Amino acid sequence: YWLDVTEPVVVDVMKARIAMAQQKKCDAIEADDVDSRDNNPGTGITAAGQQNFIRILAAESHARGMSFALQNALDDIPALIGDVDFAINEECFAYNECGALAPFIQANKAVFQVEYTSGALATKGATICPKANASNFDTLIKHLNLDAARHACR
Repeated sequence: YWLDVTEPVVVDVMKARIAMAQQKKCDAIEADDVDSRDNNPGTGITAAGQQNFIRILAAESHARGMSFALQNALDDIPALIGDVDFAINEECFAYNECGALAPFIQANKAVFQVEYTSGALATKGATICPKANASNFDTLIKHLNLDAARHACR
């Protein structure tokens, strides 16, 4: 199920959550699943509506002294690169989408990226890490169940 992010009540709830994060001394906000239009949410969300929601969250985060990360929402990167501080991405190598993240690197902004495997982390890392490092991404290889094990590419 997806919320209609164009509804003021949804924006108000998110602003309250950002305020709570500030009170808890968080450094940054990553609002997961802001790419609703990519997932056919049934709300009729437009690109402009989704981008406006993300801009509001980023501005609220910045006003409270926190950075704001864009997770996935690859189609929105060109429009939002000036509004967000860094990217978080899952499996751009698996889905051949990493090129869309290049504007972050070009703008001297970080890309934190993860690829998943059910096998050996180092084995997956041997394939992924050279590409991730060449792209200047900060990439981890993780098991899909998100256990503590990890393989860092840098």
